[in-house]
Amino acid sequence: MRKITVPLLLLCGLSVLLPLAEAADPPEGFTSIFNGKDLTGWHGMGHFNPNKLNQMSAEDRAKKHAADLENAKKHWTVENGELVNDGKGVYLTTDKSYGDMELLIDYKTVAKADSGIYLRASPQVQIWDYTKAGGKWGIGADKGSGGLWNNSKGAPGKDPSVLADKPFGEWNSFRILQVGDRTSVWLNGKQVIDMAPMENYWNRKAPLQRSGPIQLQTHGGEIRWKNIAIREIKAEEANKLLSKAGETEFTSIFNGKDLSGWAGPIGPYQVKDGVLTCPKRGGGTIYTKKIYSDFVVRFEFKMPRGGNNGLAIRYPGKGDTAYVGMCELQVLDNSAKGYAKLDPRQYHGSAYGMAAAHRGYQRPLGEWNYQQVTVQGSKIRVELNGTTILDTDLGKVTKFMGRKVGGKDRKEGHFGFAGHGSPVQYRNVRIKTLK
Repeated sequence: MRKITVPLLLLCGLSVLLPLAEAADPPEGFTSIFNGKDLTGWHGMGHFNPNKLNQMSAEDRAKKHAADLENAKKHWTVENGELVNDGKGVYLTTDKSYGDMELLIDYKTVAKADSGIYLRASPQVQIWDYTKAGGKWGIGADKGSGGLWNNSKGAPGKDPSVLADKPFGEWNSFRILQVGDRTSVWLNGKQVIDMAPMENYWNRKAPLQRSGPIQLQTHGGEIRWKNIAIREIKAEEANKLLSKAGETEFTSIFNGKDLSGWAGPIGPYQVKDGVLTCPKRGGGTIYTKKIYSDFVVRFEFKMPRGGNNGLAIRYPGKGDTAYVGMCELQVLDNSAKGYAKLDPRQYHGSAYGMAAAHRGYQRPLGEWNYQQVTVQGSKIRVELNGTTILDTDLGKVTKFMGRKVGGKDRKEGHFGFAGHGSPVQYRNVRIKTLK
């Protein structure tokens, strides 16, 4: 997502000359994004589709920013080190966009107001008047704040697991952790959401944006904010956080030393320091000796420039897995110029020739990516770096790229890696069988 900026010259008009308190020092590793004095680093923007904003001309964006700035001046102030909104107007929005991150923020609100925190410009971590007198028990206020309220009805994370709000007049503290679309929320020290996928409010058929600004919502009553700090999460930590959930249920199928338990043309494959490297030339499909039906597999991969590989799903042990197995799930450097004009069903995470995955969620070349694949019946779900990029039912596929995939309805087979002559690397390969 394009970074949205407003000149600091304009922002200075939002400050209020009142006695100031110094912003609290952030914890180690965090950076304050509100200085307690003025709105440097922030601008105004209401409930507005970021995709539509990016499609505007530079002139139209500038006009919108100017109008939002005038609105923000009327409704946002800084008082004694606290960021104050009167319950009206545009939302205060960070100039900078964030992807994987940990956010700390304190708030205090009043009766009958509600608010929230937009992540990546998408709504939202909810803030309620949780009392019956607030009048919103019918839409979930009785469950308390911290839920991903704009998730679909019944979806994980829509409601918090415990009511953790403090009484009106007291400060509440959020800790929000987001890796991919996986979102965890702690309110006043109690975890209320645990690694739930945050849906893309603006397009339910697409994943959450990879990055975007944080927005503080205005909604019906005064709300105050302070101690706003953020820590951006790098790839290595993100992979550990993603793999931590349910890890004890998984069994390693690659010991990091050799290819014991694997079959196929294993000779050219290299194993060193816990990493499996595919051959630069040739390759072929190597596969587990064990057969699987329904399963979840987790692994990390590192992509060389122009890398091309694949996951053999329910592979029979011989033949081209893209056609004789249930499918080959693409492992591909989507950024390579030579792949710029492929069929959408050939990009990373796609069920080759059958179902296209969403693009834009790979990490830069040279970084380890984390992927989880769930195979259950005829359905396949692919999560890349915490974001679901494919969720499809191959049993319903009737149109193919080129020849028909004869093995797509297979009920069981081997899991493997389909080498296509480039040194793609894998590590930490674990699997869980499903009943």
